[in-house]
Amino acid sequence: MSKPVTRTAGGLDAKKVSGELFTLTYGALVAQLLKDYEDVDSVNRQLDKIGYNMGLRMIDDFLAKNPSIAKCVDMREVADVLAKQGFKLYLGVTPTVSGWSASGDEFSLIFDTNPLTEFVELPAGDGDLQNLRYSQVLCGAIRGAMEMVHLEVQAAFVQDQLKGDAVTEIRVRFVRRLQEAVPAGED
Repeated sequence: MSKPVTRTAGGLDAKKVSGELFTLTYGALVAQLLKDYEDVDSVNRQLDKIGYNMGLRMIDDFLAKNPSIAKCVDMREVADVLAKQGFKLYLGVTPTVSGWSASGDEFSLIFDTNPLTEFVELPAGDGDLQNLRYSQVLCGAIRGAMEMVHLEVQAAFVQDQLKGDAVTEIRVRFVRRLQEAVPAGED
């Protein structure tokens, strides 16, 4: 059963409806990928690839909508912008940034709620689906967006509410700065 649609004085709450439509559409995409691919690992790879490609494009949109954002000088600034502005803009949630490594190159994004899993339950006892990283698209999007601003990062789920954890946690680790390169034939 779906949640009731919220109404404002002028009618439907468009943001809520849009968010729920996105969540349901994403669920349909994951269900179709599960039908199309032989194993859950292939689905996880496809979700990561989809997210990566989305991230490559979303960063341009994000920077266009936020022209006052300057180049981040360290991972703390990157984490702050990612959590407080990026996730807020595209998913309507603001994860908490915590768990910094001593070297300052690794952090966790903690989500109290994951909007992608709002209407989702994994079947109990289905061993294959327990390996499904349902929201892997988020890790891919982080990697893609960071690559476009010349940062190579790794992103992976550490905890997942869909699998019974109290929170959803994505661990992000800085790998290296990428060199700006002029596309072939444009020197």
